[in-house]
Amino acid sequence: MGSVPDPGELTELAQPSFEEFQKQTSLMTSCTLLWQELSDHFTSLEQNLMKKSEALKQMIETLDNQTQTSLESLKRREVTIDHSVEIVAGKVGERARAALESLEKARDGGDGSNDDSGEVDDEEGLLSALKSLCLKMDARGFWNFVTARKKELENLRSKIPAALVDCVDPAMLVLEAISEVFPVDKRAEKMSNDYGWACVVILESLTPVMVDPVIGKSRLLVTPTVKEKAKEIAETWKASLEERGRIENVKTPDVHTFLQHLVTFGIVKSEDLALYRKLVVGSAWRKQMPKLAVSVGLGDQMPDMIEELISRGQQLDAVHFTYEVGLVDKFPPVPLLKAYLRDAKKSAASIMEDSSNTGRATHLVARKEQSALKAVLKCIEEYKLEEEFPPENLKKRLDQLEKTKTEKRKPAAVPANKRTRASYNGPMPPAKAGRITNAYVSSFPFIRSPSHSPQYASPAAYPSPPTTVYSNRSPPYPYSPEIIPGSYQGSPIGYPAYNGYCNGPVPAPAPPVYHPHHHQHHQFHPQQHYY
Repeated sequence: MGSVPDPGELTELAQPSFEEFQKQTSLMTSCTLLWQELSDHFTSLEQNLMKKSEALKQMIETLDNQTQTSLESLKRREVTIDHSVEIVAGKVGERARAALESLEKARDGGDGSNDDSGEVDDEEGLLSALKSLCLKMDARGFWNFVTARKKELENLRSKIPAALVDCVDPAMLVLEAISEVFPVDKRAEKMSNDYGWACVVILESLTPVMVDPVIGKSRLLVTPTVKEKAKEIAETWKASLEERGRIENVKTPDVHTFLQHLVTFGIVKSEDLALYRKLVVGSAWRKQMPKLAVSVGLGDQMPDMIEELISRGQQLDAVHFTYEVGLVDKFPPVPLLKAYLRDAKKSAASIMEDSSNTGRATHLVARKEQSALKAVLKCIEEYKLEEEFPPENLKKRLDQLEKTKTEKRKPAAVPANKRTRASYNGPMPPAKAGRITNAYVSSFPFIRSPSHSPQYASPAAYPSPPTTVYSNRSPPYPYSPEIIPGSYQGSPIGYPAYNGYCNGPVPAPAPPVYHPHHHQHHQFHPQQHYY
């Protein structure tokens, strides 16, 4: 049998130390904290997975709804296309009959009611003339009629769509009409007249005419022939960019016409989005550019485009783009407008510092500040920002600039032109003599002009006048007694001696010294040399 342990030794081994107890306590605390961290981590993972699961469910539901909507739209388009074509065909038949009747009336002499060659006095006459041209499919006459009435632009916007409705093939008429200047200018003489505005108005007016009569703007009724021709025109314009000086140097009216052409005929290409973006940003100041940007498929790139405009100092254009796509919260308009005004002031200060603009600096600065204030005030009014950006101070500053401009335009007060009459009974220079280049000849008939007299008298025959003489129209005029070739130094006619302002006889007026160099820059005024 084994030995029994000593009770004293057993008691000594079973008693733990205080250090070991602290270690055990610390270990338990660490395990508890680690367990808590792990529990929180797995709880967070579970919550994230739940959120992502919900987001995926919503995306799936959204996609299902979009798919269902698209299928219904396709089904509707398929069902309604026959009806739409039937409606359009009936309208084309009516237009063709109306065109034939119009041509028959014109051939038979008619009553002259459709005479579109003369002036129109009112809106009804304008519409009647446009309809007559559309019925006849007279593309050249239609173009000439529109371009001759730029002052009636608003009336044209409202009347051209109504006139194109009566056209047998409105799309073809429009393409033939604008072909005079788009995609390339075919005019024999490149005149300064820019007809981009006419192209844009005509293309905009065509859009409501080509929409589907059943389902609306979601489908444009463009024949394959017309669409193909429109694509060829777009490709021709893009190919001509090199001749136009590339994208950076293309005129804004040309850009506007091109983009409107794409939208009107529905020929936007996704592979050309980079080109469209450059064109839009380069002509962003145009009022219609934000809408055109969305129409050509740049809606997803709008935030980047707005930031690009801001970086280029075009904050005002950026405001218009933000309102078009609803990004006002991301790009608040008031800070942008204030930044635009600050940049305008900096630009004005740089003009003042430029030594090459010393003569016109003040005028340029005032005009630039006026333009900036007017643009900002118009933007505040358009988007109802009066509460966020009160316009009173801006209006006061604009009034000050206008007042200063008006005061500068007022002519300076000039004293009455009192011509001194000589006491001798000689001829007096006429009032308008100063306006005539060779006024000396007509004012003093006793002495010939240097250009008509081949000989000159001796300088001793005429006494020298004072070195400085005065007139009522110019500052003191220096008199040079030196003999200058080709100038008068004496007179063949003898006059009494010159006695200044005494009561003696008053001499005849001394002939002026003719300086060829001075004559190139100043007309001769008899009053300035009347002694």
